[in-house]
Amino acid sequence: MRSKVNESSHVTKEELTRRDFIGKTTAGIATAAFSTGIASIGLSSCKKGNKSNHIRKYSAGEFAYEIEQTLPEEELYDYHKRLSSDPVHILRRDPEARKNEDEMMLPDQGWNLRMRKNNSVIIQNAVLDFQDYLGISQHVRVEIEEKNTIADWQDVSQAVVVGTREELPGCGLTLETPKSYEITVTPDRIIVCGYDERGAMFGLFNLESRMNLREAPFLPKGLKIARESLLDTRMVLSWMGWMEWPDRLLSHLVHDGFDAIFASVYANPNGDRTTAETSTDFYARLLYNMRKQDPDRVKDLIVRAGRVGIKVYTPIIYQYLGTRESEMGLRKLVRAIVSEFPDIRGYILLTEGFWYKAWGGGHGASRKYMQEWARNWSKAVKIVEEECHRTDPSIEIIPWEYNIDFRPQNSEIKRYFIQQLPLNSIPMLTWENGKSFELDGMKGYLRDYSLSQIGPAEVTVAQIDEAEKRGMKVYSKVDTFASWQYGTTPYLPCPNQWYDRYMALEKYGVKGTLESWSSGYKPNFISEIRAWTCWTGAPSEEELLNAVAARIFGVEQKEQVLQAWEHFSQAIRMVPDTGPNMGTNNAIGNPLFFSEPPARAATYKYSWGDQEKKMNLNPYWPFTVSRMVFYPDFTNKTNKAELYARHATGLEDVGGETKILSVFLNYLKQASDKMEDGLKFYRTAAYNTPESKRTQALHEVVVAEQLQRMMQSDYAVLEFEDLRLQLAGEQESRKTGVILDRMEEIVREEIDRTELALLAATRDSRLGFQFEQDYVYTPYSLKEKLGVLKDTLDRQLPAARRIKKS
Repeated sequence: MRSKVNESSHVTKEELTRRDFIGKTTAGIATAAFSTGIASIGLSSCKKGNKSNHIRKYSAGEFAYEIEQTLPEEELYDYHKRLSSDPVHILRRDPEARKNEDEMMLPDQGWNLRMRKNNSVIIQNAVLDFQDYLGISQHVRVEIEEKNTIADWQDVSQAVVVGTREELPGCGLTLETPKSYEITVTPDRIIVCGYDERGAMFGLFNLESRMNLREAPFLPKGLKIARESLLDTRMVLSWMGWMEWPDRLLSHLVHDGFDAIFASVYANPNGDRTTAETSTDFYARLLYNMRKQDPDRVKDLIVRAGRVGIKVYTPIIYQYLGTRESEMGLRKLVRAIVSEFPDIRGYILLTEGFWYKAWGGGHGASRKYMQEWARNWSKAVKIVEEECHRTDPSIEIIPWEYNIDFRPQNSEIKRYFIQQLPLNSIPMLTWENGKSFELDGMKGYLRDYSLSQIGPAEVTVAQIDEAEKRGMKVYSKVDTFASWQYGTTPYLPCPNQWYDRYMALEKYGVKGTLESWSSGYKPNFISEIRAWTCWTGAPSEEELLNAVAARIFGVEQKEQVLQAWEHFSQAIRMVPDTGPNMGTNNAIGNPLFFSEPPARAATYKYSWGDQEKKMNLNPYWPFTVSRMVFYPDFTNKTNKAELYARHATGLEDVGGETKILSVFLNYLKQASDKMEDGLKFYRTAAYNTPESKRTQALHEVVVAEQLQRMMQSDYAVLEFEDLRLQLAGEQESRKTGVILDRMEEIVREEIDRTELALLAATRDSRLGFQFEQDYVYTPYSLKEKLGVLKDTLDRQLPAARRIKKS
């Protein structure tokens, strides 16, 4: 329910600052919440201009007023529920759209949708989906015709004909790869010809995408295009959770060009837990806490996914010890899995769960040790390959040595791993992790999945080269729409940077992808852009971004949106905080701790239990996992802010006398400022968006603003801690007063920011969610943070002033 402005205040949105907004709305931020809609978008290829530089820019406070007034409340997991149950297709036709002279139009009725009788379930479902799409999204009614043959396709009129090369003789003669398709459009007929059944399906979905961009059932009259798939496999995890794969989600992801999923992560598909329950190795102890798989659940998923053309991949979990007994155990396990699940199309052998002897990344280990480890691990891969291919040679064996030291200087060892792998396996390479960069002349590297560098990493380049020498194709785990860098944001609205990464993947010849681990898939405009780039014949970057911007915000707002996206893409390149850290995932949920807070959960300070081993939660802030919480050293012996900056940038080898924090904060501020430059255009575009598009446009700005707030709070948390330590060591009253003044200013700014973050989180249940932890921050934890901040402002800082003065 919308809250109303207090009529006695006579407040207008133009008068509101951030603080004004909090105090002058009836409901206030604490009770606001919202629902995420998916709206239409349209096609235009006009070049960027500067017209939007001269129109009014709106502040964050003014925009907060618009959000509070317009978007309804949303509870936790509401988006999950809608993604599970809401229709895949929604109204996308723009009543104002007009056909150009070089376009044809599907009439509202009178055409048929023709396929061969008793066709494959994949084509049948795709045809039903296209009929559904035309009816719901474009208000076009077509009847399905099933014929004994569709070989007479050249004589058909007023019909969309769908089939494979074998069913449509004379069509698709240039198609060479699975999933490829040919589309031929004339005023009288549309022919969709697939290399195979999946190609026919993706061809139909491409027609949907073209109409979506045009916001009407219009297509170019003389369109004839053959699009080859650039990737053998595109797989993804579910953003919704470990084994959360509702049919609606499967349909959404195949519409965005995915043809595979990675399921049963960290668990054998047949439920075998021998390694987890018998090994005493470090990683086996972690696996012990993982969910046990229900084999029937996997079988059900395979059947449901197969209906929409999606392949299922799973891991194999095993600790190989190099002994005869261990080899026999692995062979037995693989035979059991392949026998029970003949339709699993591949196995990802990730070192987090499939490892040799002692688990670890080899950081600091000798060359001799790592080479022995590589040989034995590769021997285990070979055992899996032999057992799988004895039954079915088409099963893909995909070894992924993720954990092995990926710093730039480790290229030779990473090459060695490729050299040891069986030729009939497909290496899964981690795309960007370890990529080097510089901060003011200091060399760092990406600590984890991040978008600030396009990639590939130096070690990945070396591995691609080595695989090419051996005649092996490579797959890659690569982020393409979301990342662990700001992993609690549902996607990163930085399309220019993403597009450059897509082009790099094509340049380096990657033939398969596992995309955006472990953010997982949920519908968004970045994943839609990505889908276009996975086949040849895609629109140019300019054409594609123009079209999507116009569709989401309206043609008149397109130029502002393009400028905003360019600023966002520039901003992410400046971010020095890389990977799954507090600063990129929980900064807006992390308090500014001035003094040790009361415990909010059980503590083990004096018991025989070890606090660090008892739980993965910080008892003083137990709302997420400990690694996502920045907690000071209240003994004041260690500057945790400085250590954080070193760790997050990979600058740990820089001498201890060199201060990293100031450099880190400088780059973080530049990124935040660049986001603000873009947000001025984004907010203005959303304000002026047509009413029919307003819901999605507002949501897009909410996501971008929350991304910027994460940057700003990251800065605040680290600066505040640095000042706290300075204050502890300072005796001069004048200097302590200056420090406390700045700390008070930081707290006030963080209160404003947290209130705005609370408004956003209560209006978009995607925000704060990352399925490895579920919610990293929630509206409840943000309210708790506000309590800490206000106590610090009203009680703790004044008390510190009195003590320092005395």
